[in-house]
Amino acid sequence: MLVLALLLLITIVLAYPLGKYLAAVMQNREMKIDPVFHWIEKPIYALIGTNPKQGMTAKHYSLSFLLSCFVIGLLVWILFMVQAWLPLNPNNAPNMSWDLALHTMISFLTNTNQQHYSGQAQLSYLSQMVGIVGLQIITPMMGLAMVVATVRALFHKADHQADATSTSPQNSLSNESQAIQNHTQNNTQSTTQSNLQNNSQSFGQNSNNQSINVGNYWADVIRPTFRFLLPLCMAWALFLNSQGVPSTLNAGPEASILDQSALIAEKNIQKIPLGPVAPMVAIKQLGSNGGGWYGPNSTVPLENPTPLSNLMEMMAILIIPISIIFMLGFFTRRPKFAGMVFGCMLLMSVISAGSAIWSESLSSTSTSISVMEGKEMRLGATDSALWAAVTTQVNNGSVDMMHDSAAPLTGMVAMGNMLINAIWGGIGCGLQQFIVYLFLAVFIAGLMTGRTPELLGRKIEAGEIRLLAILILLQPLVILGLTAITVFVPSLTGNSNPSFHGVSQVFYEYVSAYANNGSGFEGLSDNTLWWNLSCSFALLMGRFPALIIPLVMASRLAAKRHSPESSGTLKIETPTFALTLIAIVVMLTLLQFMPVLVLGPIADQLSLS
Repeated sequence: MLVLALLLLITIVLAYPLGKYLAAVMQNREMKIDPVFHWIEKPIYALIGTNPKQGMTAKHYSLSFLLSCFVIGLLVWILFMVQAWLPLNPNNAPNMSWDLALHTMISFLTNTNQQHYSGQAQLSYLSQMVGIVGLQIITPMMGLAMVVATVRALFHKADHQADATSTSPQNSLSNESQAIQNHTQNNTQSTTQSNLQNNSQSFGQNSNNQSINVGNYWADVIRPTFRFLLPLCMAWALFLNSQGVPSTLNAGPEASILDQSALIAEKNIQKIPLGPVAPMVAIKQLGSNGGGWYGPNSTVPLENPTPLSNLMEMMAILIIPISIIFMLGFFTRRPKFAGMVFGCMLLMSVISAGSAIWSESLSSTSTSISVMEGKEMRLGATDSALWAAVTTQVNNGSVDMMHDSAAPLTGMVAMGNMLINAIWGGIGCGLQQFIVYLFLAVFIAGLMTGRTPELLGRKIEAGEIRLLAILILLQPLVILGLTAITVFVPSLTGNSNPSFHGVSQVFYEYVSAYANNGSGFEGLSDNTLWWNLSCSFALLMGRFPALIIPLVMASRLAAKRHSPESSGTLKIETPTFALTLIAIVVMLTLLQFMPVLVLGPIADQLSLS
């Protein structure tokens, strides 16, 4: 627990100034460093053909997001299928099959990094650096852009009214005088327009949401990429390289095998794969990506050589998601709201990590020799359990132990983290999912107190509830549906354990895909047509609706008339509401997935006991 406290303390201290800086970047404020980045950004804007100062509606913003994903994804998919014929392939990696290339492309395009391949053997340096690392850099910033657009829409009217309230008396008198002068000539027209607008809003028709400016998508992706993420990655890569993580374009060395009983292909030499590992490890951790250079990920000493690198890699998982919460307070000028979000996430994080540490190092089953299989002895059970909790609280998915070998209750903690998907969450995705829970909590709290559900002065009506219902129901339909089909047809499953743990293996794979996490219970023969295509479907369903639908809901709310706060207004920036929200999140997760959790990790734990 001391390691947990130290990790959170250092990360929070560093995340606060980063969040303040990130808010300035996303608000497009003038900075002294602008000349350093303008020479990079302006040619890119010119190439795309966009004006970074020109805003977009939610529809245009979402279409730009989808278009960029389609174009980049298509290019990377082709790259994976022709990599053997391209340069920078010293290890002679073969071309990927179309279905494995498709799954790999979608996995990294959705910021998931679920791997049905072994990176050091099946990808060339070019594919790693351009395809994999390129997507690892861009896709987190796409998620950040979508949540920033949602926050702009959600606080649209509130910010406008706050500005109006802060207007000086002189300006107010001037505005009033101007209004009196124009009153006569505009009276009839304004009255008619007002009546039409009121009638439209009373029936929940939000035609004005098409005119809400939610920012420029291209600027929201490009600015934080160059001004925030890449400098951070460069610093982290240099640190990791100093700890012994390789960073080279040369082919790996060959070593003589000492144990002659372990001869590989009747040769007494083994080729050790190297490459530009440090930059990839930096972005895989900082970008909530998780996909490593090596198949066993950060269990390999070449990716994670020292205890200090282990701590810094865990810190890298958390620092940007926590920074985004602090950014929220500066961005909206509502620190209490950001404090409520931060408090909810911190409480769930501590409970989750504490449970995993207890399960691996303090519970009655922690002394079982079978539980130690799959762990790095140099890291120990406590650090391994903490990493497992942190990597699933954020949709990172990197590992420093094999989750398949963890205690069953530790596996259940990891599953619960991914099902909630808002305990810090991924870059942008975590806060976006939290906003979904916020909508749900406001709706349920309004029903419980006999009030019309209202968020930030805007009524949540039937249209918003339908969109919310789609998001809430989509998760169990996709995860449980695919799990049921896979378990029902043994030829599709390909798992290494037909018992309770076999259910956990299949369920975990789809939970990880839908949560855009990427970690897995190894033991599945997952490089098959069924697993590649079914997981690709889960990846897409977990990424795009979860990012786009909250933006649509927020833009609909922004177009509605803002009601001033009164004694009957639901206060969302209070501990009471925060605990209500957490209770709703926990109950929603348990009610939807308790049967499969009983059949999988709970039954597995009981059989182990």
